[in-house]
Amino acid sequence: MRVVRRAIFDGGHRADFRVVEFSVQSNHVHLIVEAGGADGLTRGMIGLEVRLARRLNRALGRRGRLFAERYHARSLRTPTEVRFALRYVLLNHHHHAGASGAALDPCSSALWFDGWKTRVQPREAWQRELLGVPRPHAAATVWLLTIGWKRSGLLGRDEVPGPG
Repeated sequence: MRVVRRAIFDGGHRADFRVVEFSVQSNHVHLIVEAGGADGLTRGMIGLEVRLARRLNRALGRRGRLFAERYHARSLRTPTEVRFALRYVLLNHHHHAGASGAALDPCSSALWFDGWKTRVQPREAWQRELLGVPRPHAAATVWLLTIGWKRSGLLGRDEVPGPG
């Protein structure tokens, strides 16, 4: 995860492309990004994929293609859609890893997320280890990701991901 966080830090803070939230699963990655249009999204995703592939291949002592498919993008247009997406990305480990309750996903940006209903108290070793680590992802700048989604309420760490 150190390699992934560093790649997101290095490639996800561009003027036309910012990784705002992320979650790494066993065989795929969920990202919420802000992009300055289709070209910014395309260039940003290609750059991030290349950066991740090179660094992970080096760290794992392997060669070749890391990402089998192109990314799937979906524009979020309403505060409700953004809230659902945030819940899905930040709490997806409940679905994939069978995590439950208020457990935070150590392979996500959940520890740095400031939209939880209750304040995060770092209790687990991985959380304390990351306390001094700079936020690897960019801060949101658009209304939907800063204010809009909060009109439907902050996220509970025990919410079930998915729509509705």
